Amino acid sequence: MKRFSIHTFITGLAIVLLSACAKNDNYEEPSETLTGRIIDNSTGQPIQTESAGIRMRLEEQTWNNGTGVIPQYFNVKPDGTFNNSRLFKGTYKVYPMDGAFVPLVTTSDPIVDNSKTVDVSGVTSVEFNVDPFLKVEWVGEPVVNADKTVTVQCRFTRGTANPAYQFNVTDVFLYVSTTPFVSNASYDNRYSNQVKYSGTAGNALLGQTVSITTKGTLGASRTYYVRVGARTADNVNKRYNYNEPKLVSIPGV
Repeated sequence: MKRFSIHTFITGLAIVLLSACAKNDNYEEPSETLTGRIIDNSTGQPIQTESAGIRMRLEEQTWNNGTGVIPQYFNVKPDGTFNNSRLFKGTYKVYPMDGAFVPLVTTSDPIVDNSKTVDVSGVTSVEFNVDPFLKVEWVGEPVVNADKTVTVQCRFTRGTANPAYQFNVTDVFLYVSTTPFVSNASYDNRYSNQVKYSGTAGNALLGQTVSITTKGTLGASRTYYVRVGARTADNVNKRYNYNEPKLVSIPGV
């Protein structure tokens, strides 16, 4: 009984001490919004990407003049837009990264800094213009064949005049999915078809019309999304450049 009383006393004392040390968090939750678009200079439209294909990097400048600050990251949507509604009010250095485009910020020779410094308060919008490695375009509409495969035609060209980023074209990929998020991050391998190129062979197809047909037989009386991605040997992220998804309907039996 005595041992129980001592244990009870120690436990109670610990609870009291912890309660005395606790402080209420009276900071307001982050509620400011940063929204915007990443514009593809080759099309003048928001860049086509994939889920988590591009990240936004934020470095808060309000504290310690931005020195030693741990960056924040969030993903850009597949349609090239972004929105983060959970930020604290403040001044941020902002730029997109990791995508299939000429980097806006580099820390090695040559040093480049095309970031933007933005005062985030309320709803704040910002846009970035980027040069993609490749511009991928549809040529005509997807064609549903009698055997329930789909043939598409596309064209890919250089999206940048900077020779340092004109890497060899490594492959072109026809993606198929039942969702509009069709991309290298979400596709059905039974039907999607990748064409690979060795060395400089893919470069010879720049500006040419390329035809690709899906693999297998797509399900009857169903709809699918198709999309083409083309990639270069950029040596870092190996991301694809894309055209926009298109919906195709497969007829019944």
